[in-house]
Amino acid sequence: MTAEPAHAVPAMRMTSLHLATRNAAALWTALAETRGHGLFRRPGFVSVDGNERNGLRILLLSPEPDADDLAELTELARRRPAGQVVVEDPFSSVDMSDLGLTPRRLPVMIRHPAPASAPSTTPSTVQVDRVESGDQLETVERIVVNGFPLPNFQPYRPGEAVPRSLLERQGVDLFLATRDGAHAGACITVTDAEVSGVYWVTTLPEHRSRGIGRALMHAVLENLRGPITLTSATAGKPLYDSLGFDTVTRATWWA
Repeated sequence: MTAEPAHAVPAMRMTSLHLATRNAAALWTALAETRGHGLFRRPGFVSVDGNERNGLRILLLSPEPDADDLAELTELARRRPAGQVVVEDPFSSVDMSDLGLTPRRLPVMIRHPAPASAPSTTPSTVQVDRVESGDQLETVERIVVNGFPLPNFQPYRPGEAVPRSLLERQGVDLFLATRDGAHAGACITVTDAEVSGVYWVTTLPEHRSRGIGRALMHAVLENLRGPITLTSATAGKPLYDSLGFDTVTRATWWA
């Protein structure tokens, strides 16, 4: 699979890509610290080392990691004894195929500040609330683990993927959508400096094609200021396109 190399990304889009990458690093830092996982930082990457269910997550921070950083992140992935290994490379600049990892390409998107059109197609029975209690957070966690899904966190165990202490983390917000009073969808946002990121936008299977994702995203747009970034799954991209998100590039995820 041929990836778009970092030098092929225009300078303006590279600036947006760095914003998205920095925000992703803020997410993984928050998760590592609230989960109690090992957090390892180098100029070219950040890694989060969890248990067997959590796995190892490596996020590249530079399109041109130096030789020492590249050797170190490769060795981290190589010596992982058990659990999933994911290397997220926003710049498509490394090749992890020698480690037996398989690439997939996902669009990194950004939306610059602009008015959002009213969600005219969202049913009146859908409500989105910002999470304020531990019980609501646990509901968000269950929706994300089972609906996104996050297979390595299944079967579901409370507090393992989204610890309750995340509620106290400055810049982190969780949103819970209900439809006809039933829990239907959720997402998490992270604000770091001048940029925000949206993660794990999830609709449970029985509530899909009912405007839940759009309602969640409109709640996010109403609550966040400044540029907003996300990495989209294929199924979600038309929604984000319609909300004014532009594709910056396609990141390579090795797993």
